[in-house]
Amino acid sequence: MVSRRGFLKSGGLALLGVGLLGGIPGFLAEAAASEKILSPYKKKKTLVCIFQRGAMDGLMAVTPFTDEYLQAARPNLFMSAAKSGTGNPLIDLDGRFGLHPAMKAFEPVFREKRLGIVHGIGSPNNTRSHFDAQDYMESGTPFNKGTSSGWLNRAIGLLGHDALTPFTAVSMTSAMPRSFYGDNPSVAISNLQDFAIQMRGNPTGANMAAKSFEDLYDQTASGLLKQTGKESFEAMKMLQKTNIKNYTPANGAVYPNSALGNSLKQIAQLIKMDVGLEVAFAESNGWDTHFNQGTENGVFARNVSDLSNSMMALWTDLGSYQDDVTVMTMTEFGRTVHQNGTGGTDHGRASCNFILGNDVNGGLVYGDIKPLAIENLEDGRDLAVTTDFRSVFSSVADKHLAINNDHILFPDWKGDRVNVMRG
Repeated sequence: MVSRRGFLKSGGLALLGVGLLGGIPGFLAEAAASEKILSPYKKKKTLVCIFQRGAMDGLMAVTPFTDEYLQAARPNLFMSAAKSGTGNPLIDLDGRFGLHPAMKAFEPVFREKRLGIVHGIGSPNNTRSHFDAQDYMESGTPFNKGTSSGWLNRAIGLLGHDALTPFTAVSMTSAMPRSFYGDNPSVAISNLQDFAIQMRGNPTGANMAAKSFEDLYDQTASGLLKQTGKESFEAMKMLQKTNIKNYTPANGAVYPNSALGNSLKQIAQLIKMDVGLEVAFAESNGWDTHFNQGTENGVFARNVSDLSNSMMALWTDLGSYQDDVTVMTMTEFGRTVHQNGTGGTDHGRASCNFILGNDVNGGLVYGDIKPLAIENLEDGRDLAVTTDFRSVFSSVADKHLAINNDHILFPDWKGDRVNVMRG
């Protein structure tokens, strides 16, 4: 049996939107009502990770616009930073790299040196399978498919204190992500407004007359309730008396009406509730742009607009909490240098990622990107991976969460960190 604080790999403590208390059995609702809400925990540092599933085209998000080889390889997809002509040009960051115009929300924090970009980032494993590449990146072990834990779950175990709260690690997803697999406590919540325990089987033996969550836990002989432990009960008590539905973002922040925007808004709520959130996870989908990728308009433009606007809404909303939060994106791989015959790009190798925070050594595009001549391409077709994703993830986790144990965080990795963080 998994320990109280453990997590079931088959589903963990998955919290789904089936009604705040209406979808919970009556004995649970009664037990919740009989308890006092827990006091807020001390404010902590929080790392927010966003996984862009589907493989983002880093060469379109942050384009080396002076590269003549890229222009030749993408006659219909290449974008220029020149301000003359029609359309919206790339945002010139440094004379070589240009930010997609739909990501204009990022420009101010890049100029303020709060946003850093790492280009040429990816996995040393050259798989172009979405499933395998995501699994390797989330486990943090690119050549070991049998790793049972995710790198963020291992990070939770390295936080350096025992007073973990029910909200130490929260994934705003309907299912537990691979990054959170492991023995350290974590929860997956699809929607704070519809907070309920996903019941998997009948909690046989539970005393319906239990007077408290603790009594209920101790009297549950089997089933999910016993295995997931008191964290579920404590989490319910915390949110039961919080006015989640009527939350108003601070500082005029406006979140996009999207899955990612909604997830980040709820993460902001948890951060500002001081419930001990230290690792948060959200997802952005739809990055597999094989067809009709578009340039300044189209599916890619909509995706990067949602990503940047959602992140900047979170950042604006946080206000005085900004010093305690770092946001980092990740994607399983990039896209081919050459466009394909259907106006898109196919599975490639390296991409880029974004790191936002007051402790970020921003205003720079990190990475070793050679001219995109065929002799410099991986397998003659892809932007080569010149930065191992672990060298960035470990740097961020160490500097922001004070984690300094790469042997546990990323087993079998002995590379050098990319110093994207100050200090």
